[in-house]
Amino acid sequence: MAKIVSPQVEFGFLLQQTKSVAPEIFAPDGHGFLNLLEGRWQEPGKPREFISPIDGTQLGWLPMLDHATALRAVQAAKKEAADWARVDLDERRRRVQDCLNQLRDNVDLVGKLLMWEIGKTYKLGFTDIDRAIEGVQWYVDNIESMLGTRKPLGLVSNIASWNYPMSVLLHAVLVQALCGNAVIAKTPTDGGFISLSLTFAIARRCGLPVTLVSGSGGELSDVLVKNEAVDCLSFVGGRYNGRNIADALSQEHKRYMLEMEGVNTYGIWNFSDWDGLSDQLKKGYDYGKQRCTAYVRFVVERRLFPQFVETYWNTIRSLKVGNPTLVDSAEDKLPDLAFGPVINRAQAEDLDRLYADALKTGATPIYEGKLDESLFLPGQDRSAYRAPRALVNLPRQSELYFKEPFGPIDSIVLVDRVEELVGEMNISNGALVGALASDDEKWAARTAKEVRAFKMGINKLRSRGDREEVFGGLGESWKGAFVGGALLVEAVTEGEKPILGNFEEATLLPEKI
Repeated sequence: MAKIVSPQVEFGFLLQQTKSVAPEIFAPDGHGFLNLLEGRWQEPGKPREFISPIDGTQLGWLPMLDHATALRAVQAAKKEAADWARVDLDERRRRVQDCLNQLRDNVDLVGKLLMWEIGKTYKLGFTDIDRAIEGVQWYVDNIESMLGTRKPLGLVSNIASWNYPMSVLLHAVLVQALCGNAVIAKTPTDGGFISLSLTFAIARRCGLPVTLVSGSGGELSDVLVKNEAVDCLSFVGGRYNGRNIADALSQEHKRYMLEMEGVNTYGIWNFSDWDGLSDQLKKGYDYGKQRCTAYVRFVVERRLFPQFVETYWNTIRSLKVGNPTLVDSAEDKLPDLAFGPVINRAQAEDLDRLYADALKTGATPIYEGKLDESLFLPGQDRSAYRAPRALVNLPRQSELYFKEPFGPIDSIVLVDRVEELVGEMNISNGALVGALASDDEKWAARTAKEVRAFKMGINKLRSRGDREEVFGGLGESWKGAFVGGALLVEAVTEGEKPILGNFEEATLLPEKI
């Protein structure tokens, strides 16, 4: 019997729920969406069609603004900053708490919207909004000691990628406001604008000085990055755009946090716990490796390759990839899939291009997964779906050798000496995370210090982390102030304590990472 879209996640039903919770985000005709600027929802902009990666259906129209309107938004947001900075901490905390309480009532709706917008499974969509709420709750509960006598910077601008619109973007925005800043954010053009509009509507109703705009990077970048009204920039995205922004900001002398890509590597040397590695490999495929902390390169001692490849095969072939909205009958629970689509057809095709280039330059394929027909609707658009693939002997002339694929392609590099292992793990001149697996944990801990990753796991994966856990990057993977825990508060405030981060003139690291 053919599968059906679960009634609990049918998009029309979710859209009606969204209109009930936040009618103000919709245009008067009830179809288009608005931008939040000058304290109210207005400006439908130039509508741009938005397609779901789940099945290629149209979800709505992004309300794309031009440069002049975005400038209005920035200038109005800046005017809010002085008044908000004078609101005492207890009142700011009360309003953020009110926002969190209302967001909790809508966790289920936001999680399901994220399925259609960015292709997450329900479990991952729920986790994204839940982590945002509980992470900000930790700051509300602990802000007084972290803030002390520090003062807000003014207006903080946020440009983030589409993969974690809640636990990265919304989380940052609410903490920045809690610290006394006015905040403006750009919706990611590849997905998340409906769920972000819903959550920002709640934040605005609670009296928080938040602004949300949509538009192309070409139209909005200068305004959101370099305009003198912007006192701080928080950026999450690719290395190319990040470098350009870093160059521009070095002339502006303003605070910034730029999280960029790098090749996160997992080194394996003198190792035997293959069952433990299997669990990590499975977990590492969350969201199809569309994460800044995904491990996409395995650097393996050559003599261990037979055991590694057997473990890899047995683990990866068990992963289910399909449409995360489908069930056999209306009463069924949503499916337990490893992941669904990548963000869109263009990204899927770019993964194909990178894979084909690697083969053309001499890499050897060791795994090519196949999509299971039973996990899709008959005839549905599957252009954004890709099964896991893996390569060994990736040559240096391959583009993939130095690049994070941001999708389900793994590469394996075989080495014979520890010096080779370290060299291959440092291939991208800095990374956000890394890991070393070895039966000799003392050796691994010592060798990990030679790897240029901000966080290193020993026989385990490392992630971005929550609450008090700091986060940043080394080399080309991060520029500017580090965040996480007290460092996020310090990054968006002014005080006597020096800001820790990776700056042009020096890298100032926290004592404990």
